[in-house]
Amino acid sequence: MTQMIPARVNGDLRPVEKLEVHQKGLRHPAISEFVLDQAQTLLQRRALEKYHTPGLWANACCTHPHWGEAFHVCAARRLEEELGVQGMTLVARDTVEYRADVGNGLIEHEVVNLFLAEGRPTLALNPSEVMETRWIDMSALRDEISEAPERFTPWLRIYLEKHSSQIFREIA
Repeated sequence: MTQMIPARVNGDLRPVEKLEVHQKGLRHPAISEFVLDQAQTLLQRRALEKYHTPGLWANACCTHPHWGEAFHVCAARRLEEELGVQGMTLVARDTVEYRADVGNGLIEHEVVNLFLAEGRPTLALNPSEVMETRWIDMSALRDEISEAPERFTPWLRIYLEKHSSQIFREIA
């Protein structure tokens, strides 16, 4: 099934097939979620079947809203689809924009609604989305990214480098 997501085409927001959005680098909305348990954040390693950035470490989850889907509904849906998590309180943090080459001729040009949840939920990973997860202290994560940036998704590196205060505010 082809997923249609909202994207800017000639200034207008239109439904466009997800792969085409990334092939053309079209500006589009997205959500990205961080799950924190005190000083640790949840990371997921993307499944090898993913069409971009397979096997790389990312924040808890991220996705694109379906056409007409509210951001908070999308965020809750994706936590369940990727990690099997239901019922966490998601707090909207901010909206940021980035553009990044994600390999294989694909570009992410996203306007991202950032969400934060706190707690250590029981996970039931969807193996077609996530191959593994781990909890890590923020300072250790920054150290790992500094030592081996190629192991992490471009957006996670961008979030921590440029938007950490917007995401974590008083927590980090």
